[in-house]
Amino acid sequence: MMRRSVNYGVSMVQKKVTLYTDGACSGNPGPGGWGVVLISGKHHKQLAGYDPDTTNNRMELMAAIQGLEILKSHSKVDIYTDSKYVKQGMDEWLIDWKRLGWRTKSRSPVKNIDLWKRLDEVAQKHHVQWYWVKGHSGCEGNELADQLAREAIVSGQK
Repeated sequence: MMRRSVNYGVSMVQKKVTLYTDGACSGNPGPGGWGVVLISGKHHKQLAGYDPDTTNNRMELMAAIQGLEILKSHSKVDIYTDSKYVKQGMDEWLIDWKRLGWRTKSRSPVKNIDLWKRLDEVAQKHHVQWYWVKGHSGCEGNELADQLAREAIVSGQK
């Protein structure tokens, strides 16, 4: 039996991208920052942003969102995060939240629903694999993303 590949509008050759993401907050809530290190082949890019009144979880989500939103074409993306909240949300909780109308199993509204919906939408444009790394454990990409997030807080407060 011969098999044939069908291309449903998605390039068969996907760009491979690695993202290291991190969020930080000075106080929780308080001023926050997010950082992203993007690596694709020989290309390296660093992104960072600031929010004057936020939470650590919102900055962790924003880092992943910003890293994915900058990608211009469908890509195979490995995302490394030190946030169990983000990884578990995407790998475990999201399916149930959507099935339950964006409510948790205990029927309470999902916190940070605006960012979860945005992350879900942008992640669907790519083939994303989520990885958790222990924060401040020497993972070079994660350490740099953390540095970018913290520097964004300082720069944003000036």
